[in-house]
Amino acid sequence: MAACRIFACLLLLGLSCSVADGLGVNWGTIATHRLPPKTVAQLLQDNGIKKAKIFDAEETSMKALAGTGIEVMIAIPNDMLAMMNDYDAAKEWVKKNVTRYNFDKGNALNEAGVGDTIKATIPLNADVYDSPRSNPVPSAGKFRSDIGDLMTQIVEFFSQHGAPFIVNIYPFLSLYGHSDFPIDYAFFDGTSNPVLDKGVEYTNVFDANFDTLVSALKKVGFGDLPIVVGEVGWPTDGDVNANVTMAERFYAGLLKRLAAGTPLRPNATIEVYLFGLIDEDAKSVAPGNFERHWGLFTYDGQPKFPVDLSGKGQNKLLVGAKDVEYLPRKWCAVNPSATDLSKLADNVKYACAHADCTSLGDGCSCSGLDARSNASYAFNVYFQTQNQKDESCDFQGLAAVTTQNMSHGTCNFTIQIVPSASSFRRPQLGVLLSAIAGLLSWIYF
Repeated sequence: MAACRIFACLLLLGLSCSVADGLGVNWGTIATHRLPPKTVAQLLQDNGIKKAKIFDAEETSMKALAGTGIEVMIAIPNDMLAMMNDYDAAKEWVKKNVTRYNFDKGNALNEAGVGDTIKATIPLNADVYDSPRSNPVPSAGKFRSDIGDLMTQIVEFFSQHGAPFIVNIYPFLSLYGHSDFPIDYAFFDGTSNPVLDKGVEYTNVFDANFDTLVSALKKVGFGDLPIVVGEVGWPTDGDVNANVTMAERFYAGLLKRLAAGTPLRPNATIEVYLFGLIDEDAKSVAPGNFERHWGLFTYDGQPKFPVDLSGKGQNKLLVGAKDVEYLPRKWCAVNPSATDLSKLADNVKYACAHADCTSLGDGCSCSGLDARSNASYAFNVYFQTQNQKDESCDFQGLAAVTTQNMSHGTCNFTIQIVPSASSFRRPQLGVLLSAIAGLLSWIYF
């Protein structure tokens, strides 16, 4: 899941006539070991993915995507927002980070010759609108009263500039932490407790959420404004409801549903950006341990489950990343010669503070390990994060390198990939809701 941010992106609006045409992915890069951008660009092409959202204008990513025919959304980092209030600085940013890459192509955008194909907008989470508690149905949707005037200004800006309303919808989060939420309502294959709204039956929270936004737009006079779902997905680990089986079920239903539209916008293909492309092992887990497991692909670009990106019933494994380079086939485990295990817990805690142990949680892929295997998992993930340096597999004599793969069942003891030059980057991104007249917020190419 991503917080609201400012984006610069190029989007060809109104041209999506099929699921495949309207489907994109979020390519996040908050990882200790990134796949080379050229490898990712090829991964997108091999799977027929025509749109990608990236969270900064990092040069190697932009170069890899340029010339591929893939539409791109680019984020502007928080620390650059103040600079974007300076018109000349904004023009220079567009020149440096957009037009020079020769993609199929605010005032700075028009002067750069790309204003007709690059559109500015602001992505928003679904918490900017709701329905009254007294009438919790989609047709009663409205923008929140505390930000109603601001949202009206934002929507007017979108309409004036031919930009869509970008919204992030996460059915998983409706379920996460809410034991009373009906689990079937998070999916698309029917529910015993549909929401009835003026004769319309809502059987899933995605449709209900989307149409709540449609109703909110109608109430401020912009009921026909294009809507793009900027983020939607299901994690595969890090929570009892985050696993491959549930993710496969979610995507199977979602991708079939997109061509049908929703009750308030029937037979209109919904344009979505799936969240996300690849797992990110360095993301903050403040929202939950699932944050590092949103990828359709594992950290090394391998598909997790069959999925139909075509919308034509072609449910099959996606094409994995090619020519991936791995570190040597060795792992770090609890030293079988270690006898004093009194410091084991402290060392496991240290390892997990500096590496990704989110798979060890209750109900997660490695939750069934015994104490010794649990410690070995923690030691190994730290060892791999540190590029298998000898000193990273010691832990006060409690650990030792082994060539035995300890993976079993759903629990994978990973071998990390060779880090690319752009690995382990933590962009700080955010939102600028007040700068309606600002030059850049989303640019679509």
